Amino acid sequence: MLLRSLNLNHFRCFESLRLELDSGVTLFHGKNAQGKTSILEAICVLLRLQSPRSSQLAECIRFSEKAFAVGGKLDGIDSMELRFQYRESGRKLLVDGETQRRSEDYLRHSALVVWMANDDLALVRGGGDGRRRFLDFMAGQLFPIYRPALKTYEKALRSRNYLLKKDASPQWAQIDAYTKILHAQGRIVSDCRRELVYQLQSRAADAEKKISVSGESLEISYESASGENDNLIATLAERRQEEFRRRQTVAGPHRDDLLLTLNGMPAAKFASEGQQRTVALALKLGQTQLFVDARPEPPILLIDDVFGELDPDRRNALMAAWPEASQKLITTTHLDWMDERFSDARRLTVDGASVS
Repeated sequence: MLLRSLNLNHFRCFESLRLELDSGVTLFHGKNAQGKTSILEAICVLLRLQSPRSSQLAECIRFSEKAFAVGGKLDGIDSMELRFQYRESGRKLLVDGETQRRSEDYLRHSALVVWMANDDLALVRGGGDGRRRFLDFMAGQLFPIYRPALKTYEKALRSRNYLLKKDASPQWAQIDAYTKILHAQGRIVSDCRRELVYQLQSRAADAEKKISVSGESLEISYESASGENDNLIATLAERRQEEFRRRQTVAGPHRDDLLLTLNGMPAAKFASEGQQRTVALALKLGQTQLFVDARPEPPILLIDDVFGELDPDRRNALMAAWPEASQKLITTTHLDWMDERFSDARRLTVDGASVS
């Protein structure tokens, strides 16, 4: 699947932007804070209805405006026009000009996306929130049941936490009604995540060996926070006093984590910064290969300024591991890492929210 065009209105720093895109490699070059990353972010929002930079799409609205719109043409087995209009009071999803009532109806027409960025290092050394978002972003693209289950879970979690905080003596009968929803939807979320990690393990380990040069061994595993057999009802009942004290839901998929070990040791604690960057890249390349194996059309790769922090060996290994058929959209602040492999790449300069 290829994104042939991109149209923006009032997105981040852009008042408007119209771009025709090539099928191979496109380089967006320029200084920091000129809009390069926002272009890739807009593509991700268009194709996946979520931002890799913010959990709130309202933050993507240009300053002083009330809404944004992104659109573009996809070419693949079928060709279609996608358009997403967003304002805080609502949104509109269109495929070939026809309104889609549900996100799932819109997304099934879209492309798979892999996002690689310089701040992916946080996948290794940061908190569990980032790793859960990584799993959510993948699972939402591979499993149709995942996104609705996660949204329902998150809505019930907010309501349950509100009830836990609302009264001096919590109304447990009301709270337990939401516990049942968390249990049912959380089990779907956990099952999908567990299956995803199982499929990702071998692919990420292979990528680690290729790009680490020294053949390091990466292992990933899923850590559920729902208790034995993912029985969240029983787990929360056992921890009721803790919930009364803390006034929040203390177990469930919103506390799950992805455990990363390198050569048998926790990567966050014992790996060097270079090794941690390699682990983060291996996770993204593992995701890429998983998408390639799962769908007849390769994913679109959005690569945000990753080359500046990589030594030549890792950089070369990374580029060699990219699927040849994938469309690659790359931002960079400098071009001194480029070689003959990028001789056919289209180069665009981004300066002051304009592209030339």
